[in-house]
Parts: sequence; structure tokens; C-alpha cells
Amino acid sequence: MYWKLIHCAVVLIHYFSAMNYILALDQGTTSSRAILFDESQQPAFVAQQEFRQFYPQPGWVEHDAIEIWKSQLAVAEEVIQKAGITSESIKAIGITNQRETVVVWDAETGRPIHRAIVWQDRRTAERCDQMKVDGMEPYIRKATGLVCDAYFSGTKISRILDDVPGARERAAKGELRCGTIDSWLIWKLTNGAHHVTDASNASRTMLFNISEGKWDQKLLEYLDVPNSLLPEVVSSSGLVGRVSIDSPLKGIPICGIAGDQQAALYGQQCLVPGEVKNTYGTGCFMLMNTGDKQISSQNGLLTTVAWQIDDRITYALEGSVFVAGAAIQWLRDGLKIIDESPDSEWLASKIESSEGVYVVPAFVGLGAPYWDMYAKGAIYGLTRGTTKAHIARATLESLAYQTRDVLDAMQQDSGLNLSVLKADGGASANELLMQFQADILNTNVARPEVLETTALGAASLAARAVNAWTNQSTTSDMQIFNPEMDDDKRQELYSGWKDAIRRTMSS
Repeated sequence: MYWKLIHCAVVLIHYFSAMNYILALDQGTTSSRAILFDESQQPAFVAQQEFRQFYPQPGWVEHDAIEIWKSQLAVAEEVIQKAGITSESIKAIGITNQRETVVVWDAETGRPIHRAIVWQDRRTAERCDQMKVDGMEPYIRKATGLVCDAYFSGTKISRILDDVPGARERAAKGELRCGTIDSWLIWKLTNGAHHVTDASNASRTMLFNISEGKWDQKLLEYLDVPNSLLPEVVSSSGLVGRVSIDSPLKGIPICGIAGDQQAALYGQQCLVPGEVKNTYGTGCFMLMNTGDKQISSQNGLLTTVAWQIDDRITYALEGSVFVAGAAIQWLRDGLKIIDESPDSEWLASKIESSEGVYVVPAFVGLGAPYWDMYAKGAIYGLTRGTTKAHIARATLESLAYQTRDVLDAMQQDSGLNLSVLKADGGASANELLMQFQADILNTNVARPEVLETTALGAASLAARAVNAWTNQSTTSDMQIFNPEMDDDKRQELYSGWKDAIRRTMSS
């Protein structure tokens, strides 16, 4: 018996050491994760580290870019150690990242000159207002597919150059570099040899012309952002370079890059125009693949790059909800009515209804389709009988209501009526939320067994570049949530939500 156990152990060690992996670096808003995907495209080993959030003033959100780098490197090395493999067993690295968050750093030392300004940050709202006064908004919409909002990276970069003494002079001399988090990680991994981003991330900066596939000179000049500051835009799938730092990752090729929401679209295999996914993460982001067609929204949505493979760009229509899972974190950290985020489902399920309570989590303004930078969060419908269970349930329901706002706008823009919404992200594990989402949409919601679709998308793009996975698919069964609510109830609840939104908006 003893020798049989030894034999089994030897066989297992040989099996795992012989297997090839794709390493996904999933750098999010609140944590850095690394996932090793095996040859069956399943997550085999996972490591995660949270990092600090900084709130210097109301509406300001910052990250320590060095802390992000160290946490991302640490979890990448941790999964390699967990797997008991060397870099030779990893065929490629795919990177996916929080979008719009920007870092500006010294080109020689690699040290940031300012904390990273996070996508949630609203400090440049007044600058965006001035851009509208200056008549720039129609051009921004036409060139970039975006609205003029503090959400995007361009005004954040300009603000850092304004706020740091001597930064503009140094930028003009070519002494500084900037980029979204993918650029920052690749710079660090390659020891400064490669300053790149992909088209999906570039399209979120409000500086990238999505029709021409290059940085827009008019916008760069308006915001006084030198070309030398910006990364080269490369394919989302293809060899960028190899890890060159002294690390267990050394020598692994970096072959995939995509912003987190575009990566999730690819990971959900929404490869046909008209297919839609919704990611329930810190924010809530719905994307529709529109193929080679740019759909200009009439309903407050964004036209964005889904990915670029070789010289071909695939576009998407996107609705961005700024606060989704972050609202559940607020229940935990702000109100302290739950101990862990998953407890929100348990607490909310203690009652059958929110009984007219609505939570509008406009903590950093409202995104699509409203785009109100000055809206503030609110709770409506409170009575003496309101309990923490009602607030928890109303908070969860707010994710579903915001998703319907976006889906209604998306269907109007595209002329398509969806039969199924593909859901992923951490909050999609919440059964109560998924059922309510199907009910309020009157649409089937499909959730994959494996929720790591963002990391899977980055891994898939990298695997494509090295021909590692011959038949790419999510390969997991989908759980379907079917609508059960009657039409009158659905309309009553949604009308209450729309009334709450009207009361919340600043104008």
C-alpha cells in the first residue's frame, strides 16, 4: 500500500510538471490576482492580494503603483510555487487590467512621480466641463467613441502633469512615461525594454482615435500631452516581449493584453456581433460585440475597441456602471452591516422584498446612460420598519436595475432584442442577484460554472499567439436563470427605480 501511494505521488508530480500552462495576470481595482490555466482552459492555481485604496479628498481615488507592481509580481510567483513548476512550463503570459487608471513615471528610474489616479476618480470633472464649453465634446465622441467625462484617462494624465512641479517640463524633454496599468506592468516586467499598450486599453484614454487606430493629435495638443509620454499601441494578441527581471517568471513571453471588460467579452466567447456579456465587479460593465462596425450611441453608451488581432479591430458597444460590487463593499466596510461580501445574499434573503426601499449607489457620479458627474448616492423609501436587510436587498437590486438601464439603451442603439445575457464577475455568484436580474430584465441570464472569464480572456488571447489552445472555448456548463416575475410587478419596481434616479441626478 505504501509503495502504491509513492507511485501515485510520482505519477501526479510527473503529470503536473509535464503540463503546459498559460499565466493570466489579472490586475483589478482592489486586488492583484494571478491564475494558471491548464491545457483544458480551467483555472488550476490561483493567488490573490488586496492592496490599499487612498481617498485624499471626497471623490478622489488613488493607488500606489509600486504596491500594485509588487502585489502582482508576488501573486504571479506564488502560483508558480503552488504549481511546483518552472517558467519552462508556462507558454505565455496574458495581462488584463483595471482600465482608465493611469500612472506617470520616470523613464530612467521607473519610479512613479504621483500616485496612480484611479478610474473612479472625479477630480477632473471641472476640466471636462471646460472641454464641453470649448466645444470639444462632439469631436471627442466622433474620434474616440467616448463621452467627455472624468472617468477616462486623458484628463487624469494632464492633471498629474499640472500638479507635480516640473512634470510638464520633464515630459516635454522626454524624461517621463505614462500608461494604463497594463503598460506599467509590462514596463516593469521587461525592465523598461517595452513601453506598450493594446488598442482596447488605448481606446479608454479619450486620446485614441478608434477609426484611425492611433493617438489623436488634436486631443493630445488640447490636453498638452506629449507623444513621447505615450506607449506604442500593439495587438491584443501577439508577442510583446519576454520577462527580463530576476524572477521565476524570467523568459516567459508576454503575448496577450486587454482591458478587463474586453477580456471578459473574449473570455465569454462573445465573438459574434450581437453577443453580450455583463461583468459584475467593482463596477458593472456590459459589452456587445459589434464586429467591424462602430455603432454610435444615441442613448449614452460608449463605442469602444473590443480587441485588435493583427491589423483587424473588433469594436464593441459598452455601458459602464461605476458602482456595483463596490456597493456591497460599502455595506461591509462603510455601514458594517455584514462581515463578508457574500453575507449580503444571506441578509437580503431574510425578507421577500425591499418594500419600496431603493439604493442609488452614485458614490462617484452616475455612468451610462445618465453620465452625471455630480450625482451623489442616496437611499429612498425609508420607513420606521426599514431594517438592514431591506438596505442590503435594495443595494443588491441596484446592480440589476442599473444593468437594465444599460441593456435598454443598448437594445435601442443596436436594434437587437437579446434572448440571453452572459454574466460573470464576483457578484454574479450571488444567486438572489442573478434571479432578480433575470426577473427585472425579463431575459434569461446565463452564468458560467467558472467565473474567471476576465482572466480566461487574457489567457485566451495569449494562448492564441502561441497556438497553445487549438479549440478555445469557455468549456464550462452555463447555469440559466429564467425570469419568474409577472409584468405588472416588474414595471412597478422599475418605475420606482427610475423615480429614484430622477431624484438623485444633479440637474
